[in-house]
Amino acid sequence: MSFFGNTISNLEKSLDYASLKNQTISNNIANADTPDYKAQQVVFKDVLKDEMNSTFQTKRTDDRHIDFRSDTAQQPFRTVSNPNTTYNHNGNNVDIDKEMTELAKNQIYYQGLVDRINGKFSSLQTVIKGGR
Repeated sequence: MSFFGNTISNLEKSLDYASLKNQTISNNIANADTPDYKAQQVVFKDVLKDEMNSTFQTKRTDDRHIDFRSDTAQQPFRTVSNPNTTYNHNGNNVDIDKEMTELAKNQIYYQGLVDRINGKFSSLQTVIKGGR
């Protein structure tokens, strides 16, 4: 049992996702004029869909129980690129407007996560102080 429950752990994983996404978007923006550079993106839904469609395996005590796979070592998100597209004359596929929009959305998401985790720690601090 975790002292903080799963909330802090989930927020930490969400911050990891937002940080990787920010790093990937920044890398795309930095390489907007690099010939033959292919933009990358962080995907989560694809990994989740793959996990949901895969068969899980666990110890079954009854034949009516569902099989579950215990392979949870994979990171829940990854970066991918689409090498089949080209938007610029130099073979580059970075859409700077799209990247700037994604960066702004990700910054808002990240700040929301930081505010939420600060609220959790503030609540814990209030409890430790006895409600004062």
